[in-house]
Amino acid sequence: MRGWLPRWLTGAPAVIVDVGPGAAASLATLHAASFRRGWTESEFERLLVDRHVLAHEAVIGQKPVGFILSRRAAGDAEILSVAVARSERGRGVAGALLDVHLRNLAGLGTAAVFLEVEDDNPPARRLYAGRGFQQVGQRRGYYVRPDGRASTALILRRDLL
Repeated sequence: MRGWLPRWLTGAPAVIVDVGPGAAASLATLHAASFRRGWTESEFERLLVDRHVLAHEAVIGQKPVGFILSRRAAGDAEILSVAVARSERGRGVAGALLDVHLRNLAGLGTAAVFLEVEDDNPPARRLYAGRGFQQVGQRRGYYVRPDGRASTALILRRDLL
């Protein structure tokens, strides 16, 4: 009884799956709900047919609730985007996506992973710091806030090999 009760109270855990071009619509929907300028379905289709792009989706039941997408080049990778449905934030979905994704990148021989995160996004910064990412640079004025002010992107890196 003790094993199923916590899952019943908190909901089923997300299942992390590899995805290809068929997931473009669900990724575009999640991205649009998470960012000021969402990427279109056709933008995702172009990315997902690229053999250098790796994508994972988090699914609960049949419902996509998050994704992570990266591009590999010259032995390294750059995480292009991570998004989690607002209803699932704070439940470990982003961490599960990142863990699976990093394991897959390491399995492909990726030496280091880079990403950019807005300096005033504490939840994302905690997630990446907790997974061993270190700041290696910054881009001032990279992001534009809803009020029109610019904010800084922190460039993070994690070695995998």
